[in-house]
Formats: sequence, structure tokens, C-alpha cells
Amino acid sequence: MSLRQRFFSAMRRQNDSYIPFEFSLCPALKEEFTRRTGTDDYAGYFNFPTRNISVECIRKGNPFSGYYDDTSEISINYWGVGHRKGSVAHFTKMAHPMERFEKIEEFMAYPYPDNMDEYKWDIIPQKVKAIQESDLIAVASMEWTIFEIAWYLRGMDNFMMDMVLNPDLANAHLDRITAIRCESAKRYAAAGCDVLRLGDDVSTQLSMMINPELWREFIKPRLARVISTAKGVNPELLIFYHGDGNLIKIIPDLIEIGIDILNPIQPECMDPVEIKNKYGNRLSLWGTLGTQTTMPFGSPEEVVKVCERMIREAGKGGGLLLAPTHMLEPEVPWENIEAFINTVKRYNQL
Repeated sequence: MSLRQRFFSAMRRQNDSYIPFEFSLCPALKEEFTRRTGTDDYAGYFNFPTRNISVECIRKGNPFSGYYDDTSEISINYWGVGHRKGSVAHFTKMAHPMERFEKIEEFMAYPYPDNMDEYKWDIIPQKVKAIQESDLIAVASMEWTIFEIAWYLRGMDNFMMDMVLNPDLANAHLDRITAIRCESAKRYAAAGCDVLRLGDDVSTQLSMMINPELWREFIKPRLARVISTAKGVNPELLIFYHGDGNLIKIIPDLIEIGIDILNPIQPECMDPVEIKNKYGNRLSLWGTLGTQTTMPFGSPEEVVKVCERMIREAGKGGGLLLAPTHMLEPEVPWENIEAFINTVKRYNQL
């Protein structure tokens, strides 16, 4: 059985003889990896089954300078969201170009990215083909799909208030974003991608950060539109959804609109085994290893123990890609990363 066949068998909950795995390293740990191995390709070095791809935006000029009083020492992405260097590691302070908008006309005039003319879609099918011909899984990255990009642009406080006090503004803003995301989803699906990564952090570690009914009114139908657009092009496409925190209140909604894989299932606030037992016949899990607990602060022996439990219980019958729930940060000991990798590899050799 090829690696691709083993991956699909696992993620479609057909077989538990293989546990896919991956992780993401922060810049400091990337440097540590390169120092130890002499290469910077840790996905290839550790034989991850997945490779991420994303389309490059080629905007001409800088259409966003007028939305900021001061653009010195600020990096502005192709949506117009600004980032200033923070005081800790690789973290940044975000700046919001729409925070002073008051009228729908201002949203209509804003230079949202143009899917047709400003993205290099022509090279995506080639990238997908190359990944698949290497017996790997092509994963299209389109996280911060709707809710997050909405507040990144508007500012969280403003956008939260818009949904309650100025729904016309919120709807106009969300409709523009959704149209862009639907077009991107369609093009990724047409390019032959295997997995489409969507996601929005809509929860804290206690519960939803917005009323679930508000999420169902403003976000759910738009997310459903993105998913149906992608699956209308490729019904076999696996839809991945990332949402940090405690998503328990909307897991049935996510399944209803076509989510196949849930990530990251933070064990600090959700029990992965409980999620598996309740939804495992309809939903696969991607993550489950705590990056606030086990990976930074557990011993290598504890990492092995947690990994073995997740494989045994959350991976029973298939439906688990074992991974840390977020990027591994500088405080994670390298020995814990090795303990995770070696545990999965031992299982996959059985």
C-alpha cells in the first residue's frame, strides 16, 4: 500500500494500521533542527505524509498606505493587515486597516485581494502534481477563512460590535471575504488538492468567544458556501477545519456543513478521546498533543505515554493524524520532539 493510500485509509476511518503525523517548528526550533541535521527540510527529513501549498499573491504596488497613519516598521500582507514586531520571539502586534470605517461605502472601496488577477493560480496544479507523484498528500492552506480575516481587517472589538449593532456593515464585509474564499476554494479543488485546510479561531479555552447563535447566523452559512463550492468541484476533497480552544458547542454544525477533519482538539480544554467516542464515526481528528502541557513540560517518557494513549484510543479504527496542537515553541525540549516522532514510527512499523 502506498503512503497516499495509507493516509486516505486512516483519515477516512477505514484502517488504524497507520498513524499519519506532522508538526510545525518555530524559528528557534528550526535553527536547532538545522544545527542537528544539516538540512532545513524537516518535513522531508522525518517523512511527513503531507506537504502544504498556498497560492502566491502578486499585488502591484501598495494600495494600503492610506489606511495607516504610520507605516514605518510595519509589514503589511496582501489583505492589508499590518504586523509590527513584538517583544517576544516571533510574535507580532497586529494593525487593522479598517478600524475607523463607519460606512458600507468604505468597505466597498477597500482593495480586497482580486482572485482573478492577483494570484498565481497557474502554477498550483503543477505543485499539486509534483507532490502527488512523490506519493505525498497535497494540502491547500486557506486557514483564517472568514471570521479571523474579518476581524484582522476590522479589529476584533469593532467586528464583534458590528455583528450586533451594525449587521449591515458586518454582512457587507463578510460577503466580500466569502466571495474571495469561495473562488480560492474552487481553484484549489480544481487543481486536484487532496485536503483543503480551512479554519477560524472562534473559541477561547473555556467556550465560544461569540454566542453560538451569532456564529450560526453570520459565519456558518458562509463557511458552508466555501465548503460546498470546493466539494462541488471535487467531492473527494477532504475538508479540514482548524479552530483553537473549546469548540464542543459547534462540532455538530461543522459536521453538518461538510467538515471531514477537526484540528487541533486541544487536550487542555477538550478530551480527544471523548470527541472520538462521540463523533469518531463522522469526523477525523488532527492534533491532540498539548502544546501547553505535554510537549513543553512533560518528560520524554510522558510524551511517549500520551502518544501511545492517543494512538490506542483516539486512533482506534482510523481517523487520527497525531500532531501537536500548535506550532512547537522555543521551550519545547528537543528530546520531547524525538520521543513523539519515535513513538509514531514504532507504531507504523508494526
